[in-house]
Amino acid sequence: MNDVWGDTALALRVRRSLGKKHPVVAVATVARDNVAISGWGAAAEADFEIGSISKGVTGLLYRDAVERGVLKGSTTLGELLPLEKNCPVAGVELQALSKHRSGLPSLPPARLGLRRSLWWWNGSNPYGETLDETIEQAAEVKVGNPRPRYSNFGFELLGHAVARAQNTTYPQLVQERIAAKLGLKSWYIAASPGDLRPTSLLGHSKRGWKREAWTGESLAPAGGIRSTIRDMAEFARALLEERTVGLDALDPVAPLGSGARIGAAWITLENKGRVITWHNGGTGGFRTWLGMDREAGIGAVILSATSASVDAAGFRLLDEHGA
Repeated sequence: MNDVWGDTALALRVRRSLGKKHPVVAVATVARDNVAISGWGAAAEADFEIGSISKGVTGLLYRDAVERGVLKGSTTLGELLPLEKNCPVAGVELQALSKHRSGLPSLPPARLGLRRSLWWWNGSNPYGETLDETIEQAAEVKVGNPRPRYSNFGFELLGHAVARAQNTTYPQLVQERIAAKLGLKSWYIAASPGDLRPTSLLGHSKRGWKREAWTGESLAPAGGIRSTIRDMAEFARALLEERTVGLDALDPVAPLGSGARIGAAWITLENKGRVITWHNGGTGGFRTWLGMDREAGIGAVILSATSASVDAAGFRLLDEHGA
């Protein structure tokens, strides 16, 4: 435990839960009047890829835009993005995207095949597209039945469409509507490897293989935000204290299978008699988890620079935190 910083008791509890597969971790427990933070393997100032927790941020921004009358849930992608009118994706409504019920695949066909295989074998970034390139790929995508289907592609388009509706870019929208207001100075999005900061960690696979950072303009709304643990703890506390925008994104509006329900990206389920609102994240070399018991006013965050799941440890930590 010599490499631990912060709350050593918290670190010991989480380290025991995670086992030996996670050599670089940061963790926080949050209540409305108290925050505990700890970590090991990297400095407290290190920033992690938060992965699909970025979708939760996009959900807040989408609902914020609806609440302010910038757009409607029935607004289509074709009304905001330069998609061909005969492109099936152009007719997809934003509200369907926010609930993973758009009929879009997880990824467009152009990103599958050889590129995904190369990522699996050598750890290269399978993303990296510009928004223009993603819009070009959309022309080849077929829209399926509007059933629950998790879609990274859908959330990429959703986030950029919400930004276009406000005459800005997604990174700028994140800063203006959420990060700057909450003082989240570490939050940023890297469009290319050259945009990474000196504090940016690189992740590893479960077997310890190095993975390239997942950077890219298009990826941003679905999985491109980076953050320190301190800022993730502050973000969780702001959600609990209702100090940020678009909070009805947390409220479930549709089923998502296996007893879970979904709002705008955020998932709710019952765990040991308590209703938990949460989202996880996974990139080539990172796994993350943020969960809250909103009624009790508590939350927990785990960030790991290894691609082994931290979900079970996250739910366990939140359960212990509320005991």
